[in-house]
Amino acid sequence: MILHQLSQNLKGKIGGTFSLSGVQRSHRAVPGSAMDQVESSKKAAAYKAVDNHVKDAYRVGIGSGSTVVYAVERLAQRVHKEGLKVLCIPTSFQARQLIINHDLELSDLEITPQLDVAIDGADEADAKLTLIKGGGGCHLQEKIVAAAAKLFIVVADYRKDSTALGEQWTKGIPIEVVPMAYRTVQLKIELELGGKAVLRQAKAKAGPVVTDNGNFIVDWVFDRTYDWQKVNQQIKMIPGVVETGLFVGMAKIAYFGMEDGSVKEREV
Repeated sequence: MILHQLSQNLKGKIGGTFSLSGVQRSHRAVPGSAMDQVESSKKAAAYKAVDNHVKDAYRVGIGSGSTVVYAVERLAQRVHKEGLKVLCIPTSFQARQLIINHDLELSDLEITPQLDVAIDGADEADAKLTLIKGGGGCHLQEKIVAAAAKLFIVVADYRKDSTALGEQWTKGIPIEVVPMAYRTVQLKIELELGGKAVLRQAKAKAGPVVTDNGNFIVDWVFDRTYDWQKVNQQIKMIPGVVETGLFVGMAKIAYFGMEDGSVKEREV
């Protein structure tokens, strides 16, 4: 009765036929289509990276995030169909669960300290493949695993491809900090580099995000272009900073899944 009355009232105000179910279907259709396109682009990039760079007896670093899900999916397909023997080293709890759930062989950096390749996503990549990572809060482990690999490869969708950092990703550069130092780190960054340094707050709990290492994350929203190599070193010299989400000179190849279904490759 209430829905019928609402429909009649709206019909009288705007004219024509009004259907609540029609609005609901229309509301879902557009975002669903766009989301399908994004997921398809992620899958295409991840599959191509695994096909091009993973070989038998490889030691593979497994990154974190939504695009890496497809990389692990493809790796599992190849292991089970082709009989590849690979060791997988995770960068996070999420990555570890992906490896286990796909029945892949799990290792760690203590047992396997040198890797053939690491495959990971990025929040943004510029023309030189300088990356912003850490939207998911795993950038410390991700950087350690990437540095242990002979080849570090990025997989992402077209939304992460930029000419300069900050074009697409506007949430800032994640910086992992020791909890007792977060306020002094915030102030020092803002005084020395400008912009705004914000303590990241959790969404499903009261208080700040806590990383897998028991630390806080400060997101530095910068307001201009920098020499990222110098800035990265400058931030890391601040007492209390554990690691930054700037990956400078680490990634050698990136695969970007495009809107039209193709995969764009960038190599430096």
